[in-house]
Amino acid sequence: MHGLQRTRKTPTVTGIVFILIGMALTGGGAWLIALGGSLFYAIAGLGIVLTGALLIARRRSALWLYALVVAGSVLWSISDIRFDWWPLAARLDVIFPLGLWLLTPWVTRGLDNGNRSPSRASTLPLWGASLLSIVVLGIGLCSDYHDIDGSLPAAVAAAASLPSNDDKQPDEDWRDYGRTQFGQRYSPLKQITPANVKNLKVAWTFRTGDLPGKNDPVETTFEVTPIKVNDTLYLCSQHQRLFALDARTGKLRWSYDPKVQDNPTFQHLTCRGVSYHETIAGALNADGTPAPTDCPRTIFLPVNDGRMIALDADSGKPCESFGEHGTLNLQVGMGEHTPGFYEPTSPPIVSDKILVVAGAVIDNYSTREPSGVIRGFDIHTGKLVWAWDSGAQDENALPSATHTYTNNSPNSWMTASYDPKLGLVYMPMGVQTPDIWAGNRTPLAERYSSALVALDINTGKRVWSYQTVHHDLWDMDLPSQPTLADLPTANGVVPAILQPAKTGNLFVLDRRTGVPIVPAPERPVPQGAAPGDRTSPTQPFSELTFRPEAKLTGADMWGATIFDQLACRITFHRLRYEGTFTPPSLQGTLVFPGNLGMFEWGGIAVDPTRNIAIANPMAIPFVSTLIPRGPNNPSAPNDAHPSGTENGVQPMYGTPYGVDLHALLSPVGIPCMRPPWGYMAGIDLTTKKIVWMHKNGTIRDSSPIPLPFKLGVPTLGGPMTTAGGVTFLTSTLDYYIRAYDVTTGEQLWQDRLPAGGQSTPMTYAIDGQQYVITAAGGHGSFGTKIGDYVIAYKLSN
Repeated sequence: MHGLQRTRKTPTVTGIVFILIGMALTGGGAWLIALGGSLFYAIAGLGIVLTGALLIARRRSALWLYALVVAGSVLWSISDIRFDWWPLAARLDVIFPLGLWLLTPWVTRGLDNGNRSPSRASTLPLWGASLLSIVVLGIGLCSDYHDIDGSLPAAVAAAASLPSNDDKQPDEDWRDYGRTQFGQRYSPLKQITPANVKNLKVAWTFRTGDLPGKNDPVETTFEVTPIKVNDTLYLCSQHQRLFALDARTGKLRWSYDPKVQDNPTFQHLTCRGVSYHETIAGALNADGTPAPTDCPRTIFLPVNDGRMIALDADSGKPCESFGEHGTLNLQVGMGEHTPGFYEPTSPPIVSDKILVVAGAVIDNYSTREPSGVIRGFDIHTGKLVWAWDSGAQDENALPSATHTYTNNSPNSWMTASYDPKLGLVYMPMGVQTPDIWAGNRTPLAERYSSALVALDINTGKRVWSYQTVHHDLWDMDLPSQPTLADLPTANGVVPAILQPAKTGNLFVLDRRTGVPIVPAPERPVPQGAAPGDRTSPTQPFSELTFRPEAKLTGADMWGATIFDQLACRITFHRLRYEGTFTPPSLQGTLVFPGNLGMFEWGGIAVDPTRNIAIANPMAIPFVSTLIPRGPNNPSAPNDAHPSGTENGVQPMYGTPYGVDLHALLSPVGIPCMRPPWGYMAGIDLTTKKIVWMHKNGTIRDSSPIPLPFKLGVPTLGGPMTTAGGVTFLTSTLDYYIRAYDVTTGEQLWQDRLPAGGQSTPMTYAIDGQQYVITAAGGHGSFGTKIGDYVIAYKLSN
């Protein structure tokens, strides 16, 4: 009797559940239809509601009807997104299991008032639809529409000679942020190869002991790439503490603490690296006088509170002859001195005479912020030699009792590159803040926004500039160190510069003139800026790009289940979106590529002997919503400005609006755009084509259940490549260092990291042994696990 009662209750309870699910889909689907979206969800929802009603009535026709729902869902899904596995799963992950439940004896025996087991005819359609689902999902599991398979050339017939500044260091060293100031992130070491990379093991681990404090900003990050000179490694941590390590063992030789004060209003707290300079015998200062000899080998340490410190590379003691007892006050000449508003976060450029210093300024806070001035100081004494102020009428005017640098002029926050033969330093420029509304920008402020600028390193005079975004309203500044390489063209080998952009464009220019080598024609872009602002009618679009040509559609929206997939489609249709460069709006604008950018500060790696490049592009849409002034959005700051962040509500004081910036996420916090969100890619720089591209990284460390599904995840950091034919990356959202075959992109090896690896690895050799080094310390706003690890790998015996 009890079994019969349960049999009769099961269809009723199941029917109620079906009705609730169906009503949710029908209601959401109706909303989506009203927004101009797909009819599917409302139709499927009605089918599920009717199935539920028939189940409550214990009618076997419920199985027939639900078979139509399942089959229709499968066919619609194929028409919507083809056989792409993860989007298929999001569309069928509720509907398919519900169909399997209806085929269980607990449901079928309760139909038609519990009469004998249903005939095969009554269940066959649903079995058929379920089998169709399995077949389609199986095909999807074996398909990959996003990868590009190919092989990069092993060598070129007439490989360009190695850059001249490579000749200044042994193959075993890594003396600059990008190994050389060409920014190539390439090592000529060959000991580690695709055949033996699987034998890499941890050689040593160093703990800095530097972790975020309770008064630190969210954006506290361990992004460093160490440098190696002779037998010593030099690296800095989040609070700009400097460590000198024995390159053989990782043992601490000395350390220096600049004693940065905790301040939650800093927007950033990071140090991407330090710079090294070696004074030659008989060296002269920039003014022609003999150079001091107290620090023949110097480490330059940028400090986030607006200092540049010079330290003896052997002892860690400040260089007394540099600045004020080893310290430059970079706030001198600034018209705005609020702590945390000006923050050098990247290593400076060094020449035999000049130290080139730039810095970050706080984003989206106000129209009164420190200048983005770039300065050249005497490398030995720290005396100011020149200034280049991108927002000034006289770009090279020096400060005086009556003149300060231009407040709020565009800055350069990432490491520059330098060609000593041409005497040019290449500055990737930001934009005048606030970033998202620009109705108040003057022509002077716009000249070099989001541009690549070449300066004479000895005078600071601008030689050329190339603007990659006009009237930038999306924070699409140049986030990466430019990379210099000599590339083959129809006119012979040309000294080139490659500049990754947040837009996904890779601009390739003649570094002598700034003239494009790869065409970047101007194309019309969406118009209609917010009241009081304007837009550029066109933007440059490089023909070498990772930016998807097709616009996003509702079909590109994803989700963990059909419900948040529907929610994402509703959100998508509620936003303004007309393609790349859709202006920010009060309605809310979908920005894709998003504000995080397809390229970030990690840049690319270039092998100059093979004329190839390795990149790790990513793709996450953002939402940009302008907020009019009101009670909860005052026109002026309170006593203290908000805690440092680059996401969420930004005040943009001095403009008519604040702005809410965030990634486009589903209700359960996963990206609304279907995966992959991150790739590894190989580019042939002879043909200027992308040859291979593979999704990269898993959701193991970002999903509630630690499943190692390879979706392709975002990255913060960049690749490093070697003459041995192996490239390395540690910057993914999951906690791994990985090695890839440079030729094909095949993943060859990985090792688990103890924290997030939002950094760029490097490699060096000592005593005939090649090492690979990475920092694993996490990233506050990226949400990865925090740590203080520096880990070295070498081949096991």
